[in-house]
Amino acid sequence: MNRHENLVGFVALAALWGASYPAIRAAKAGVDPLLMAALRFDAIGVVVLGYALARGQSIVPGRADLRAVLVGGVGIVAVHNGLLFVGQARVSGAIGSVVLATVPIWSVGFAAAFLDTARPTPSRVAGVCLGLVGTAILAVPGPMAVDAPDPVGVGLLFASAAVFALAGVGLRRETPELDVAARQGWMMLVGGPLLHAASLLAGEPQTVALSPRVAIAFGYLVFAAGAVGYLLYFGLLDRLGPVEINLVSYVAPVFATLVGWYWLGEVVSTGTVVGFLVICVGFVLVKREALRAAVAG
Repeated sequence: MNRHENLVGFVALAALWGASYPAIRAAKAGVDPLLMAALRFDAIGVVVLGYALARGQSIVPGRADLRAVLVGGVGIVAVHNGLLFVGQARVSGAIGSVVLATVPIWSVGFAAAFLDTARPTPSRVAGVCLGLVGTAILAVPGPMAVDAPDPVGVGLLFASAAVFALAGVGLRRETPELDVAARQGWMMLVGGPLLHAASLLAGEPQTVALSPRVAIAFGYLVFAAGAVGYLLYFGLLDRLGPVEINLVSYVAPVFATLVGWYWLGEVVSTGTVVGFLVICVGFVLVKREALRAAVAG
């Protein structure tokens, strides 16, 4: 892919994953968080492996694929999403999106520690900071809000962000042979049973109360944010690296806000507009070289 296609993929991923916040909020009305995550990745794994087979790709992992499947299945699918879904159940979607926006900051540190990468430039550091400020502005509660965020929920989400970034850096070190769809499918089928085990250990009811809204939200989490979103993520991770692709965390809250307004009737405040503008400035600072090259090309 060229730079323009990478940029389009980046924005599409931000939209798909941003809209997953209101989808999670809608779906959790009918199913507890760990069971929801487990069922989601059971379904995604089957869909993505079926997609790989339909395209004539091999789905038999070789020795070089096993570590990547384990890192992604345990780290991203099971641990990250387990912490994310449980933490998100304790706080608002806005707070959750802000905490997950720390993923790029974690990624910079982990990449510097474990990968042979250059030190971040001052403009990139400034852009990352502005992105975090912008997402914080998006999450500022309105004047009628009086409840402070649940510290346990916030802590779980911070841990989720750190695990996601660390696993992304770990995957960058691997050289798997399978195509991304087959590799991703096996990751889901490794992580799904671990999430089922966690759900049972947590004592969650193993039942789902279906309603039209829950069914639509769950379908979106499986097929759009799940199958398509993770295919985009792992493909972009291979080409862009963990630091740049994880900047999607800064753009996703914009789409989360817009979808929440349209679907759930959430009010778009002045802070939302200001936060969006700050995020745009931060994104331009971080990606200015790539954007300049794209414009020149």
